Amino acid sequence: MTREILDTSPAPNGDKPTLRSLAEATGFSIATISRALADDPRIATKTRAKVAAAAAAAGYVPDRAARRLRTGRTQVVTLLLNTEHEFLGFTHEFLSGITEALRGTGYSVNVVPDHVGEDRLQPVRNILRNHLADGILFTRTEAFDPRVRLLMENDFPFVSHGRTEFTTPHPYVDFDNEAFARIAVARLVERGRNRLSLILPEDRFTFTQHLRYGFLSAAREAGVDHEIVAGVTLDSSAAEIATAMRDGRSSDTPPDGYVCVGEVTALVTLSALADSGAVLGRDADIFAKRASPIFDNIRPRIETVYEDLRETGHKMAEMLLRRMAGDKPEGLTHILMPDFDRLHHS
Repeated sequence: MTREILDTSPAPNGDKPTLRSLAEATGFSIATISRALADDPRIATKTRAKVAAAAAAAGYVPDRAARRLRTGRTQVVTLLLNTEHEFLGFTHEFLSGITEALRGTGYSVNVVPDHVGEDRLQPVRNILRNHLADGILFTRTEAFDPRVRLLMENDFPFVSHGRTEFTTPHPYVDFDNEAFARIAVARLVERGRNRLSLILPEDRFTFTQHLRYGFLSAAREAGVDHEIVAGVTLDSSAAEIATAMRDGRSSDTPPDGYVCVGEVTALVTLSALADSGAVLGRDADIFAKRASPIFDNIRPRIETVYEDLRETGHKMAEMLLRRMAGDKPEGLTHILMPDFDRLHHS
């Protein structure tokens, strides 16, 4: 969805450079200049490089205010991002996918921190009130997320990372965490483990419900002991999670199988095992979800399943472009399955 911004005003000597002055300087048309500055892949790489160099030399800066007055569009997508995450490479992979999908569209990404312990509606209200973006992407979706409710009420384009319990359809991209929990239990049971442990996210998040149901139902079907660790969540500090893990190891019947929803928890669990004198593979096993190659370089290796966060970001941005173009929300949903082709064994 490439939007041409045709600034045809002249640029007298001493005035700030415009698309017209760049066209005159390079010999390209104004439309070509506009597309090249938007990094449109339909424009030859050599041409884009020449236009970019000319723009840099002239000190050209797009006039977003003027563009918004002409089109009613900001050409900005806002990402509300929770930077505290269970994956080590979440921000890099997620943002890379988003920017790949937006390349050549003229849209840029504005990242706004989302702190789950604060008023999560405040940045959304600010965007709506001041017309700061044409669409919103956000993560850490709650079962009855107030951001989803407000954006639906205002018919404002958005895509959430995660589902909700609202009956009204809305755009989302999600990972099948129930399937992940089920396969994790199954693999640990195959290894002879019968005392399984899991740390969940906070109860308000939708994926907490999916993880809990998958873990509990699979453990009960397998007939093994199981626990959801009390007093900590995925959003607890690494030190708090480590304390909970060490407390569990000091009990008379410590867990012998750990389902870890992310890389941080898996690394803390590895440390707790080592600190307690337990040997991975003999005294306990870990099955973790990962989004980076971190465990490829750790020995002994643990079994993991891959969640493609780059694909997640890419899919969310694609859906947002479609929603902003007028597609109906009910056709804009996607669930990513665990990548069993990239499941790794110790």
